[in-house]
Amino acid sequence: MSAPRLFLDPPRTPLIAPSILAADFAHMADACRSVIDAGADLLHLDVMDGHFVPNLSMGPAMCAALRSEFPDVFLDVHLMVMHPERFVEPFINAGANHLTYHVECCDEPVLLAERLRARGVTAGLAINPPTPVDLVLPFVEAMDLILVMSVQPGFGGQAFIEHTLDSVRVIAPRLRPDQRLEMDGGISVKTAPGCIEAGCDVLVAGTAVFRAGDPGDVIRHLRLHPSETAAREA
Repeated sequence: MSAPRLFLDPPRTPLIAPSILAADFAHMADACRSVIDAGADLLHLDVMDGHFVPNLSMGPAMCAALRSEFPDVFLDVHLMVMHPERFVEPFINAGANHLTYHVECCDEPVLLAERLRARGVTAGLAINPPTPVDLVLPFVEAMDLILVMSVQPGFGGQAFIEHTLDSVRVIAPRLRPDQRLEMDGGISVKTAPGCIEAGCDVLVAGTAVFRAGDPGDVIRHLRLHPSETAAREA
């Protein structure tokens, strides 16, 4: 999936982006192929530096390996790092289609977005659960995507933080049709309907998809609109 297709054409709503942080690292290619074949729209790479978040994860080499293995898959890279401007070129060269960085640790988010677009890559800005939503609002118009973290970043498998939906409800009405609103953390069949109802149209789901016995069934259920979910439960 190319960057223009993801951001300029009306996509399926929501798009499902399995986070490879939850995949079996010893069999990464097979794990990613399984969720792609099951209907995933893109792959989400959580990059952690051990400073901005208390964990280390992966670097450009992982991105390059996935690009080599899956030349047509959209690679959505989430930089949970201090000084994100230092990391964008290595990930662009490794084949990333999109880079998201955090409002909490980027001094010039708009300038960095312009730099990314000049290299043919789309730009996103992320906000952590404790951060006031007002901090991200001045930059919304300049971004291709806004990412609302629904857990404190650093580790997979955490419980969804309900109040992050309030930030989504504030941001969603401010977006153009060619912009996307993503949520990441604790996304499951149970929490996805509320995210969609609040205005999210890209769901990052790691554990729920990669650890499922039937990833395709989970992806289908994640896409359900709240009204459809209610009908199924009735």
